[in-house]
This record gives sequence, structure tokens and C-alpha cells, in this order.
Amino acid sequence: MDVKLLDYRAPLLASMSLADVMLEDRDQALVLDVACGTGLVAMQLQKLGFCNFHGVDGSERMLQLAESKSVYQTLQKCILHAGSLPLSSDTYDAVLIVGALSEGQVPYTIIRELHRVTKLGGFVCMTTRMNVSNHLYKTQLQAVIEEMEQKGLWVKVKVQEIKHWEKASSVHETKQDSTYIPGIIFIYQKSKDHE
Repeated sequence: MDVKLLDYRAPLLASMSLADVMLEDRDQALVLDVACGTGLVAMQLQKLGFCNFHGVDGSERMLQLAESKSVYQTLQKCILHAGSLPLSSDTYDAVLIVGALSEGQVPYTIIRELHRVTKLGGFVCMTTRMNVSNHLYKTQLQAVIEEMEQKGLWVKVKVQEIKHWEKASSVHETKQDSTYIPGIIFIYQKSKDHE
């Protein structure tokens, strides 16, 4: 479905949330856009002063569209499953996964890999939908996020629930007062003193 028809606001909202916590040296920060798709997130971040982007996605066609926007320094095809990302540990100042952490897309266990490739003190920004069909996935995702926090792997910086995340594609996903489904943004900072 066309993201314009859905009024898909996740790339803008996640980018603004990350910019709110990364106030300095945005032009120097190395950003990994996981499940980068056509480059919507990087284009929003670029407007906010970020300049250095690496992208990974499982779709060759999406990567071609992202490349045509001339925003990324590198793009790499990678099927996002529970296995490892083909990237070095402790590399990125910020890692984002926007719009792909949901039932039937990317397994929530990938967040351990997002943490691994983030520099000490770097930020991980993750989003998911809060609609009915994604409830179990969101609960499982949040459990892993909180377990990693309890182990001291990262600290919570921001958790923001958004009422109007995107238009629902099914009437079964809406509440009586809205045609939108809600979403949530998680931003965590990788602990500087954890091995």
C-alpha cells in the first residue's frame, strides 16, 4: 500500500525524536538505517542536519530506489532475520529501524544486533505499531528491550507513544474515535561502561 495513502508519519516522527536527543555533531554522526526501504528516514534526518548514512535492506528494488536519492554513502542487501548483521561491532553513532519491527516483517530479536553495531554511548531508535494485530509482537519486543536494559546493556532515553501513527488499512484495526492506528518510538543509549 502507498505510504502517502496511509499518511505514514513514522520516518518524520522517528527522525525528530532522534534529533531531539542528538543535539551536537549531527553532521559528523554515522547513522545506520536498518530496513531502509526507499530512504524515507535518511531523507528526513538529512533535513535535520545528519549527513552520513549507511543503509541495509532485504529488497534489491528498495535499495535501488534508495540509491537514486543520493543520500547514502553505502547500501547493502541484507535479509533481516534473527541472525547477525554483516557489520562491525561498535561502529555507528545512531542506528534506526523504522516501520519494520512488526508481525510478519523483521523478528524482534534483531534488536540485539542493532545494539551490537552501535558505538558505546550511541543511540538506537526503534519503532513499532500498537494496533491489535501487532499486540503480541510489541509485547515480545518490549520484553527484550527491558531485559537488555535490566542487564545494563543500554539505558532508556525516550519512549513516545503516538496516537496518529498511520491510517489503518483495515476497519478491524481502528478504534471508534479514529481511522488511525497508534505507534511507539523507543530510543535507548548504549551503555558506555558495559562490555
